[in-house]
Amino acid sequence: MSQTLEGLKVVELGSLIAGPFAGKMFAEFGADVLKVEPPKKGDPLREWRHVYDGNSLWWRLQSRNKKSVTINLKSEEGQDIVRSLVKDADIVIENFRPGTLEKWNLGYENLSKINPGIIMVRVSGYGQTGPYKDKPGFGSIGESMGGIRYVTGHPELPPPRVGISLGDSLAAMYSVIGAMMALYHRDIKGTGEGQIVDVALYESVFSLMEGMLPEYDKFKVIRERSGASLPGVAPSNTYQCKDGKYIVIGGNGDAIFKRFMNAIGRADLADDPSFESNKGRAANADFLDEAIENWTNTVDLDTALETLDQAHVPAGPIYNIEDIIKDPQYNAREMIQEFELGENDNLKIPGIIPKLSRTPGRTNWLGPELGEHTEDTLKNLLGLDQQQIEELKSKGVI
Repeated sequence: MSQTLEGLKVVELGSLIAGPFAGKMFAEFGADVLKVEPPKKGDPLREWRHVYDGNSLWWRLQSRNKKSVTINLKSEEGQDIVRSLVKDADIVIENFRPGTLEKWNLGYENLSKINPGIIMVRVSGYGQTGPYKDKPGFGSIGESMGGIRYVTGHPELPPPRVGISLGDSLAAMYSVIGAMMALYHRDIKGTGEGQIVDVALYESVFSLMEGMLPEYDKFKVIRERSGASLPGVAPSNTYQCKDGKYIVIGGNGDAIFKRFMNAIGRADLADDPSFESNKGRAANADFLDEAIENWTNTVDLDTALETLDQAHVPAGPIYNIEDIIKDPQYNAREMIQEFELGENDNLKIPGIIPKLSRTPGRTNWLGPELGEHTEDTLKNLLGLDQQQIEELKSKGVI
């Protein structure tokens, strides 16, 4: 089955999370992604967290379907190799601090002279402009300055972080969206024009902050941390069941609320006119939460889920990774896949989203060994012979 991005050529110059996550998404749908890594050690992600057979398992997933090419970007000969690769490329992805590629003569101005149609995706902490552009920025800082950390957690405790690199992943998704928009402008509209896709970590997070800005502008409301509830929307919270497990319930639609209350034996609340709309329910959120937990405390999690499913009330358990692997919905949707890691050695990996009906994404291979595709790329794409390749090796260029 063909893939939707077959024929698209991407050169990935970034490391760690944001830029490479974007490269992963392109590779999953058939793009030819050349991941450029420093010789000797490669992308630091190779050593992060749990290392198995020489590389982290995160690396194997993050770099699936990519080709690893080692190039020393600080050397002039290495820079020449990148420029040669860019001649026939569609997209360049980078997530260095702004100005770094310019220092290496690999900025957009240089590369667009070689390839006017090149689309350069630039991911950074604060973007390519503004007073903060030269500051280093990680996803955790983007989450903090973007606003999500302030509203996460309980009001009496310091703001916690989400247990994943959320800011980086969000920026990566905007990078892919921006690149596809730029491709549409270049190819479908027929302009032939390349451009820069400038993605800042803090802005990616800020874009998710719902109505916070206009609410502050007109009412000077600063949304605060509210634990597991959803401010201004009720009932929507996490409740403890009889067996000590937790259930998340979203009973905040008008019709849903009535079904919810009837299902838990509170017809009096279902028929109470003061709770007909969200305005009345939100004003009495604590009261409703207490009434709901009085019910959940009398039933175990499975009973609670069964009761609410029958009443068509949105509800779900809080899963850890072991729960996810066992879940029939995950498996029915092929979100838990197995791929050959080595001889007689398989690895469970997440399925690919979004799911396209005609040209779905797929895993062709897991993250490669460092420099696994260097010689093949230099020979077949750039026409170098073995002697030239050996000379580059001896100089530490590759």
